[in-house]
Amino acid sequence: MNRESDLRRTIDSGKAPVSIYASDDLVDGMKEDGTLEQARNMADLPGAVDKVCVMPDGHRGYGFPIGGVAAFDAQDGLISPGAIGFDINCGVRLLKTDLSFEDIRGSEQRLANILYSKIPAGLGGGGIVDTSREELHRVLDEGVEWMVENGYGREGDLRNCEENGRLPGDHRKVPDKAKERGNGQIGSLGSGNHFLEVQVVDETFDADTAAAYGLEEGQVVVMIHSGSRGLGHQTCTEYVRRFEKEYPDVADGLEDVDLIYAPLQEQPAQDYRDAMYAAANYAWANRQGITYGVRESLQELFNADAELVYDVCHNIAKQETHHVDGNQRELMVHRKGATRAFPAGREEVPKTYRQVGQPVLIPGSMGARSYVLSGGERSLEMSFGSAAHGAGRLKSRTQAKEEHSGKRLQKQLERDGVTVEARSVETIEEEAPDAYKDIDEVVRVSHELGIGRRVAAMEPVVNIKG
Repeated sequence: MNRESDLRRTIDSGKAPVSIYASDDLVDGMKEDGTLEQARNMADLPGAVDKVCVMPDGHRGYGFPIGGVAAFDAQDGLISPGAIGFDINCGVRLLKTDLSFEDIRGSEQRLANILYSKIPAGLGGGGIVDTSREELHRVLDEGVEWMVENGYGREGDLRNCEENGRLPGDHRKVPDKAKERGNGQIGSLGSGNHFLEVQVVDETFDADTAAAYGLEEGQVVVMIHSGSRGLGHQTCTEYVRRFEKEYPDVADGLEDVDLIYAPLQEQPAQDYRDAMYAAANYAWANRQGITYGVRESLQELFNADAELVYDVCHNIAKQETHHVDGNQRELMVHRKGATRAFPAGREEVPKTYRQVGQPVLIPGSMGARSYVLSGGERSLEMSFGSAAHGAGRLKSRTQAKEEHSGKRLQKQLERDGVTVEARSVETIEEEAPDAYKDIDEVVRVSHELGIGRRVAAMEPVVNIKG
């Protein structure tokens, strides 16, 4: 096992230090793509509390690295859309079934076909849930609660969703163009790295915690990765422009204008926060709609059901209580491509998991394992209760497309036991397994530092992409 000093580095630059949690190989990639420079820029913003963190999957993003965590005082601090991301509440949810791999062996293509036909994916297009403008407003305000009330979910979906699937959003603060883009898209995957993947639990590392999560070796599970679609992107875009217009002096003083921010006590910041929370509610409702389609598919094909293990978001800023320098403080914690990873005992963790810690869902690429971790006992002191959100991108989409043939890659994955369906071969090329970092290494670092503890690993069987 590596010493902590081999996996944790500190850069003393800016107004706050930058803590990097990564092995030598992972750090080398961060140096090459500008991740560390972006983290330094974030640390230079006024009022960054304690430190800025870069998770093991960190890589260059828009303004702030993907895999970045930063906190500001919840009253007198600031909020930065670029440190949250355009796909607000892009997140992951995991469903467990009572099926074993033997139950679905030989039916992989049929399963892929029915999921592909029932769940819309790709740019534009519709969704499973068709809403009127008034109903969309309720979704933006109520999130998963509206979905359950209208027959698209069940009470367990509320209990096992981060924040119970609802933050205090306000539909009135969401731009009209964003609403136009989001109406009719609830229950759809989107494009890019978003996916729906049927997996089999390949290995468990912590029997007691796995049992608490309802996971066992050989079990079929379903992982969903999607976000707030065009609604979230448009919301972020319009508020970035508003901040740049209303705070020109701030923009002029930034090393990277993509980190434009607004003071939390001022109206533009409060409007963005309320709109961001509404977009987050939309994203939770979106993943709930996909869940509804998955349940229909499993029922139709196998007469089986699926229960929610957990749903986590990884592009969000939320008010949380943390201990800093011995004092309890209310902070606005920005997580961009980072997952909340609260340990046992935190009241935010569902009661059923509170003794073992929050489930942390970390997907790999479509040719690699995904993992379930539990919130580590050191996550609060090290990363504001945060962990990695995935493998982290290693190659650009352009580079991946240049290096791969989608059809050949699809056939190779099939030979490796993974059935892939996508809207285009270009998507398969962009999402080639070697375009991502080593998920095992990302998880190893998290585990050894005590940020997140390994619970189970899953192998892909069927992958659906937009």
